[in-house]
Amino acid sequence: METGNLAAENAVNGLKKREYKGMLYDFYGDLLTPHQKKLYEDAFFHDLTLSEIADEQGISRQGVHDQIRRCDKILVEYETKLHLVEKFSKIKQNIQQINQLTEDEQIKRLSNEIMEEL
Repeated sequence: METGNLAAENAVNGLKKREYKGMLYDFYGDLLTPHQKKLYEDAFFHDLTLSEIADEQGISRQGVHDQIRRCDKILVEYETKLHLVEKFSKIKQNIQQINQLTEDEQIKRLSNEIMEEL
């Protein structure tokens, strides 16, 4: 039974990690080189295998792996310095809390508009 719980926990952690990586890319992806962006997008958003990307790019599978890890490191370094994802998440949580605490429809509408803009 514990094995099932562990698998479920790993799946949730994997989703959170994937969501976090997606947010990092949304905020900082334009700071990567065009080549890095292509590799990262193929792996992360287009769900291509390392071998498929390697064949397409004419580089080794290990080279693709190294580049993707390098991109992850670069994106995390930007977040460490700028904290934009952290600030975005905090604002989003605060807006959600405002929505939960208020009965005023105008405030809910405004807060929903802010959420959509984020």
